[in-house]
Order: sequence, then C-alpha cells, then structure tokens
Amino acid sequence: MRNKRMRNGILTFCLLAALPLSAQRMTDTETHSKYILAVDEYRPAPGQYVNDVPTYEAGDTEQDMIRKCTEMLANNERSLVALGGWGGYITFHFDHSIANIPGQRDFAVWGNAYQEMQNLVFGGMNEAGVVMVSKDENNNGLPDDKWYEISGSCDVDSAGKVIYGYEVTYRRNPMGDIPWTDNKGGSGTIDRNHYHTQEYYPEWLPDELTFKGTRLPDNMLNLSDKVDNGWSPYYYVLVGFRYGYADNLPNYTDNADATSYNYEGCGIDISWAVDEQRQPVNLDFVDFVRVYTGLNQKCPQPEWWGETSTEIQGAEDIHLDESISLIRSALAGINEVKADKGTLRGACYDLQGRKVQPVRKGIYIQNGRKYFVK
Repeated sequence: MRNKRMRNGILTFCLLAALPLSAQRMTDTETHSKYILAVDEYRPAPGQYVNDVPTYEAGDTEQDMIRKCTEMLANNERSLVALGGWGGYITFHFDHSIANIPGQRDFAVWGNAYQEMQNLVFGGMNEAGVVMVSKDENNNGLPDDKWYEISGSCDVDSAGKVIYGYEVTYRRNPMGDIPWTDNKGGSGTIDRNHYHTQEYYPEWLPDELTFKGTRLPDNMLNLSDKVDNGWSPYYYVLVGFRYGYADNLPNYTDNADATSYNYEGCGIDISWAVDEQRQPVNLDFVDFVRVYTGLNQKCPQPEWWGETSTEIQGAEDIHLDESISLIRSALAGINEVKADKGTLRGACYDLQGRKVQPVRKGIYIQNGRKYFVK
C-alpha cells in the first residue's frame, strides 16, 4: 500500500509538471495594455476606401501598409482601417495572450456601425466582419498556426443561408470598376463613385487576389417607401446580426452617450471558436485575431453607398487583469504541490481558466501558484 501511495504521489507530480497553462505571449513589461499592440497582416480586398484608409503612397510595400495600420489602431488610437469588399482582412495581436474565461465575452472588436436613427430595424449601418482566432502553438511569434473561426449568430439564425467554403478572386482594372468572380458561378464588380477618386485595387498587392472563408447572408433592406429623409428619395439600411462579428453593432450601448461600451454586442467569446468542420474547439488562450469582410453586397444606388466593407477601429481585451494573472500563473510553474481545501481561501482558477471555489480534489491556481488539492 505504501509503495502504491508513493507511485501515485510521483505520478501526481509528473502530471503537474506536464500540465502548464499554455500561454504563448506576454511582453516583458511591468504593466500591460488591453489594446492592440501591433498589426501583423493587412490584405484588403478592393473597395472605395482602399488606398485611402490608410493612405497608400507611391512605393509603399506591404510592410509599410502594415506599419500604417499599426499606427492607426495600436494603443487605442481609434482611427479607422478599411478592409474593402468580401474577404479583405487584417490580423493583429496584443502584448499578451487573451485568456478564454468561460461564460464571458473575452475581447471586443470596435468598428463604425451605428443604429438606424428611425429605429425601424435592428442596426442600420452594420458591415459585419467575420472574426478568427489563432494560438501561437509553435511559439515563433507569427500568425502561421491553425486558425479557427468564431461562430456567430448567423450560424443559428440564418441556417442554410450562410455560404461556407466561399472564394472570391478580384482582378485589376486601373481606375475602373473592379471585377470579381466566385467559386459558385457568381460575378460582379466593386463600382467606382464620385466620392472616392483614388484607385480601388490595393496598389501594393499583386493582381488576381483570392480570398477564402465564410460569406454571411445579405443584410441590406430598402426602406425608401417608409422614410422621407429630406435629401434623398432612397433609404437603405444594413440590419445587424445578434452577436459574434466585428463592425456589426455600435461600439456603445447609447450612441448619444458614447460612454458605456457595448461589450455584449461587440464582444467575442473565444468559446465560440469552431474548426473547419464547424465543430467547437477548446482554446485556453489565443494570441492572434483576424477580421475579414463577411458580406458580398453593394447598394444599387451609388449615391447612397457602395460595396459593404468592414472597417475596424481597434480591439480590447475585456478582462486584462485575469489574462495577465493566468499567464503569470502558468509561467510561475509548480510552487506548491499539495494543499487542503481549507488552505485556499477566495477565488481560484482551474486549468481551463475558470474562476472556481475549490471544493474537490484537483489542480488549482491562486496568486501565481499551482496547488494540488488532495
């Protein structure tokens, strides 16, 4: 019996050593920010704001444009970056891994969506972007590991209308409408208008840009017969989706107030991540976030607006202190091996990052230490 207990004790210690929280990223600084640290990738699809938000200058490379995006979004600068038509994307990271706190929104992506002032529909100018997350499994600091899509409300509310495995290819047409074709036999153009006179195809990227992903259902409504706005015979709106997308709902719960952040509407729960088969995945942390335009539609009246294009204004770790605490706990390693339940008073975390009160045998983290409750 004594040998059996000894073997179990050795096994317990080995299991503890083999089960660190796998956080990949935290800068070596005393304090950390809840906002974007840097942009890693910027590959917009053609659009009326492309080459303008941010501004392309002759000779700019892809790295130059990525740097400009960082200057516009990092440290809560809150300038807009346009992603162009369907599929155009941006990738960014924070100065730390973002923890998945079960049952909570984990991070928010801010855009320029707003509620239609007549309150005729839910939303009004909502250019939904699909959100993806990735974990730096190979620990090289690059967004080159497996990506997972956040499953938003369209997967439930618009079942059968979402197109998975969608692809679009855009081709150059200097200073003209930009043609596109998709893998479903469709085709169309990103149309020029007199409001934006620059080139619409991203100047620093090669011809024949192809993007792959999920196409969300069209959300444009023509309410021209219901509203007299005094300046146009037309009135179009873009209806919002309930949750799970960027630039989909207003950043604030009250647009007039602009003080109470809409974490419920703009927040993303890492637990919504799914794999290529649309099956849920279990991620304790994520290190990179990607947003791409999820709608492929344009307004039939060019004086109203053109193509639907996701814009982002920044992003935020909603629970910075908890993310940092869990990372430090992981880095601290095993400082205590055994404890009684009465030893741990106050909030603890389990190995999935959930805040718990230890009431049963298991491994818990508190104040940067791991405890094995026997």
